[in-house]
Amino acid sequence: MSDLQDDEYREKLLQFVEKLAMLLTEAGLPRMAARVFAYVLAEDSDKYTAKELADGLRVSPAAISGAVRPLVQGGMLTRGRDPGERADHYRVDDSDVWGTIISQRRPMLRRYIDVLSEGARDLGGDRRGSRRLRETVEFYRFLDEDLTETMKRWKERRAEWVEEEERRIKES
Repeated sequence: MSDLQDDEYREKLLQFVEKLAMLLTEAGLPRMAARVFAYVLAEDSDKYTAKELADGLRVSPAAISGAVRPLVQGGMLTRGRDPGERADHYRVDDSDVWGTIISQRRPMLRRYIDVLSEGARDLGGDRRGSRRLRETVEFYRFLDEDLTETMKRWKERRAEWVEEEERRIKES
């Protein structure tokens, strides 16, 4: 690739990052965290230091340190460190990005069920708020039960997709 192609790619990448980050921000993710996640998802490296993220996004390293925290806590990125390295690195799970992220949400889903169940039980009765809590518990139980089947179907579909993707790459 020539420098011009690399530069064009870099500009297209950053345009995409901003577009996806805007969508993620509308969904409630903090702006810089959304930019970091979009960048890690779309850029080619398998792991990034805070400095590499800052350079790639053209922001200060200080902006990155606050941005990665909610991503790591939410299971969207993992933090690690190679032996002998001083800097942490961040990555998405390339073996199944979204399956991993969604599966990591399950313990939180079950905590919601526990807290909401306790609230519904403690508030009791036929009040509107208690009814909404019970309905919310039922909804989260439904999601939790359906998640098992959904993840099973996703693994099957992903295996088919990986096979097709590998075939496509070989043919190109």
